[in-house]
Amino acid sequence: MKNKVSKDVTLSIHSQSGELGPIVYVDPEKEKAAFRKFDKYVLPVSVIFMVLSSLDRNNLGNARVFGFDEEIGLKNGQFGNIQTLSSLCTILFEVPWVLAVRRFGANKALGAAFASWSAATLGTAFIHNYAQAVIVRMILNTAEAGLAQGFAYLFSTIYPRHLAGKRIITTNLAMCISGAFGGLFAYAVRTMGTRNGLSAWRWLFIVEFCITIIVGGVGWIFLPASAESAWFLSAEEKETMRLRKERDRMFRGADKFDRRWIKLTLKDPFVYLLGIAFFTSSVAINGFGVFLPTILAGLGYASLQVNYMTIPVYVVGAISLVTIVFLSDRFKRRGVFIMGCCAPVAIGYLICVATPNQHAGYAGMFILVLGIFPISTLAVTWIATNLAPDDKRAFGMPLAYSIGNISNLMSSQLYPTQQGPRYIVGNTVSAGLTIVAAFLYGSCWLLLKIRNQRKERLIADGVTTNGLEGDMSLDSMYIL
Repeated sequence: MKNKVSKDVTLSIHSQSGELGPIVYVDPEKEKAAFRKFDKYVLPVSVIFMVLSSLDRNNLGNARVFGFDEEIGLKNGQFGNIQTLSSLCTILFEVPWVLAVRRFGANKALGAAFASWSAATLGTAFIHNYAQAVIVRMILNTAEAGLAQGFAYLFSTIYPRHLAGKRIITTNLAMCISGAFGGLFAYAVRTMGTRNGLSAWRWLFIVEFCITIIVGGVGWIFLPASAESAWFLSAEEKETMRLRKERDRMFRGADKFDRRWIKLTLKDPFVYLLGIAFFTSSVAINGFGVFLPTILAGLGYASLQVNYMTIPVYVVGAISLVTIVFLSDRFKRRGVFIMGCCAPVAIGYLICVATPNQHAGYAGMFILVLGIFPISTLAVTWIATNLAPDDKRAFGMPLAYSIGNISNLMSSQLYPTQQGPRYIVGNTVSAGLTIVAAFLYGSCWLLLKIRNQRKERLIADGVTTNGLEGDMSLDSMYIL
């Protein structure tokens, strides 16, 4: 019966063909049914992967509280060097990982990343000196570099452009979850103390590895190679996804990667402009992770209390993230929402700069978090759903993200321990760069609007082609 329905759909395509080729019709109800399966099987995996990777990456800071520095003999700025070199690996390997997802499929590429970062997590538990720490953490960040962008790219090939934001949201939603409960998890492991000759900080990474390899391993099973070959789709649903790809071929491009799109991407100013905007707005989110626990510790709360007092801040951030991204998808607007989110971030930081009152600083964090997570989600969604075809998206999206992630190197210098608890310099710079980011995102919006207006004028004049391809052609309009 399924084969008969699929055949009928194919025939309807050819029966409507005109001089320019067949008209591809996709039943919207069957399309929605396929989307629901991806929401059921793939979205939870993206959240799980991102939460686990965030915990594995960020709990090195919790390990310091357990005596990590002293036991492996770190001196002076060596811990900062570990973080810097690890961040450099993230920047360098984002593009290769997304290209691997494009070439080999999500299941193979992200599966290899999962296996590698799990091994590096376990390896962290058995390091004994500075050199080993550098190597194992560089491997970890290399493996995790393509996760967020790999899933964003995968979602851009599955869902319509105006619905992708609701799925790409999983990256920052995972940050909220790990930020809210990561400290509590670390505190629970700390209570174990030294067992079997291994310190508590070593057990932290052993326990994380066990959770990651079991939970993440189950999730790996559900990852598809592509939207058209997902094993959990019925034959009819696979055909529906294949027809969608055929219908959207102008946006998706050919199956085989075409290297000439690398050169064309490197010539597109939108990629660089958005990357620089993302850089200026990302300094604030990196500083937030450092500053929030310091504010709470400065109020005189004990370590456990600090951990659970961060939870309401992250809950507010998660609610704001979901609400704003859903509204952005609903109205098919990115730029105006991103620029609007810059305002509470700048205000929150300026409150902390203006007053030494730590209660006011804590309140400022609730204001700041209203905008800090939606900015990066919408920025990634903006470029993921505007660049076309898949080849340009697979290279341009992680390239812009890599430019933004250079902020990790800068943030580590803006928030040195000796400037706590107020971090006046770091917070001032974060607020200022957020304001700059608002103008840069506005420039992105203006650039795309001008491109759309040029296309509209040509179409109104009866022009059928402007000699360009992909998102630059007359067949594609940018989402503003």
